[in-house]
Amino acid sequence: MQEHEPTVGIFYASTTGNTELIAQKIALHLGEHAICHDISAEGFDSVPNYSMMIMGIPTWDFGELQEDWASHWDELARYSLSHVKVALFGLGDQIGYGEWFQDAMGALHDYLISLGAQVVGYWPVEGYDFEASKALTQDKTQFVGLALDEDSQSGLTDERLDAWLKEICIAFEIT
Repeated sequence: MQEHEPTVGIFYASTTGNTELIAQKIALHLGEHAICHDISAEGFDSVPNYSMMIMGIPTWDFGELQEDWASHWDELARYSLSHVKVALFGLGDQIGYGEWFQDAMGALHDYLISLGAQVVGYWPVEGYDFEASKALTQDKTQFVGLALDEDSQSGLTDERLDAWLKEICIAFEIT
């Protein structure tokens, strides 16, 4: 019997461990369909192996990219992402950094779109309290991915993650 190859690559980088924890929860939920890739150690070398990806990015300080994302950012441009479905999750602090909530996820979304990716998994803004975000859709009713706040709304993470992953499984046609 041939071993099943994972079909979803989960790419993330984490400084405090929160983004890594969420990536692991996603991998656990998706089971044999997914494998995690820590870009701080691997970069994006595995990107060509996937037609479906989930990318996790935290926003740092005043809307900045996390350091590992920043140092590997340009590597993504090496790959054609047309015909690739990508779902995003971001971590941010809406209370302490409400003017820049999820800005890194917004930057990643725009970059992936410019590389031809099809982004799925937008998430409603209801239930959040922030001043501004570059991760909002044009009509400002949704984030461009799942917005998580482990600083002030960690109690909502699992519920949000479960609901979002149901939508991602539909978009990725995973049963």
